[in-house]
Amino acid sequence: LGGRLRLKQKRKGHRVGHDAILLAAATDAVPGDLVADLGAGVGAAGLAVASRVPGVNVTLVEIDPELSAIAAENIARNGFAERARAVTLDVSGAAGEFSAAGVTPGSYDRVLMNPPFNDAARTNASPDVSRRMAHVASPHLLAQWVDAASRLLHSAGTLTMIWRADALAEVLKALEPSFGSIVVLPVHGRAGQPAIRVIVRASKGGRAPLAVIPGLLLNDAAGKPTAEAEEILRA
Repeated sequence: LGGRLRLKQKRKGHRVGHDAILLAAATDAVPGDLVADLGAGVGAAGLAVASRVPGVNVTLVEIDPELSAIAAENIARNGFAERARAVTLDVSGAAGEFSAAGVTPGSYDRVLMNPPFNDAARTNASPDVSRRMAHVASPHLLAQWVDAASRLLHSAGTLTMIWRADALAEVLKALEPSFGSIVVLPVHGRAGQPAIRVIVRASKGGRAPLAVIPGLLLNDAAGKPTAEAEEILRA
């Protein structure tokens, strides 16, 4: 974000990348919103939302105590101590665990998440534990995370998530019980190539039909970043 957001992260393991910033840019938060970032890691996506939208309050939810502690450092580092906090929780944990940590069901306006999305059966998992947890999904993980988002959101809240483009069907299936008014943004790595990611926004209880909107192109045919991608990633 052009230097506006300064993040500490581990030298080895999962690293902050484009996905977190794309997810944050697609999250439709407005001043005064209560926002939860599930699987927040060191806080990149949630704090990028806080950087863009004055007056939002952000809860960073992360299972790894070390990453959660770094996220808390990043909150202080960027001057968000009065409107952000980091909590150590398993996203797929029980509702009572969230309540005990002050993450109250039905109170959030926006949830964003970048869950582990690589298929364990088709992926050479990293030997680094934190990197493996951040990248490789168990068979039921997506449904569990969507259920957690539904539980946290109030009746008019929205969920925004990023996932593998070739597994969009899994996302739509997971969203079906609780969400509607689904909007899908394909993200293409290079001109003329299939989408590599989808960013999906859904409204709790929404009834509007599915919409697939024009895709985002990250790089042109020569491999140069597009102006639109640069605007998102830097501004």
